[in-house]
Amino acid sequence: MHLLIMGAPGCGKGTCAVELKSFYGIPHISTGEIFRKAISEKTKTGLIAQRYIDQGFLVPDEVTNEIVKERLSEDDCQKGFLLDGFPRNLAQAKALTKILEDLDIKLDAAINLDVKDEIIEKRIVNRRICENCGRGYNLIYLKPKQEGICDVCGAKLYQRKDDTLETIDKRLVVYNTQTKPIITYYKELGILININANQEPHKVVEEIINKVK
Repeated sequence: MHLLIMGAPGCGKGTCAVELKSFYGIPHISTGEIFRKAISEKTKTGLIAQRYIDQGFLVPDEVTNEIVKERLSEDDCQKGFLLDGFPRNLAQAKALTKILEDLDIKLDAAINLDVKDEIIEKRIVNRRICENCGRGYNLIYLKPKQEGICDVCGAKLYQRKDDTLETIDKRLVVYNTQTKPIITYYKELGILININANQEPHKVVEEIINKVK
């Protein structure tokens, strides 16, 4: 099963990905994971990306695209993957189509988590992340068993610097102008699955599994 999951910041992609990865038995590949792996393994494109990052610049699309291709070429992706955080714009979406064609991989579904802006705001300001394993929590509906501590590895939880009300509006503007057109792109390809992500996480996951069938 080759899947892509997308949606606005705070829509619950990471939370759903944990469950979907386990259910389908496929790797969850996030943009951050792709870059960390390429850089740590000192691949050719990983080293190029590192130079941009070290100088405080955004990594150009052509470099990001090549890093994604490197990751999707690995053996664990042949039977399936859940891609999260890429593509972020229409150009990247078209590049991904070309990448998958080159690798002879068919994308089964593009899952779009649709959620209201007011719910996004509430989720983002209450989001906490494990500093060690990266597992996500929410102080409203997905609390850790022990306050401030990860259930999985026992490390401390932290709040991302951009998970504040001051930054949410800016992030939503970027999403609506750059990322939202991707929804139309995948709809035209006939593989878009819209999901009501205003629900509790377990219900969202259930809806995804049922619709992907």
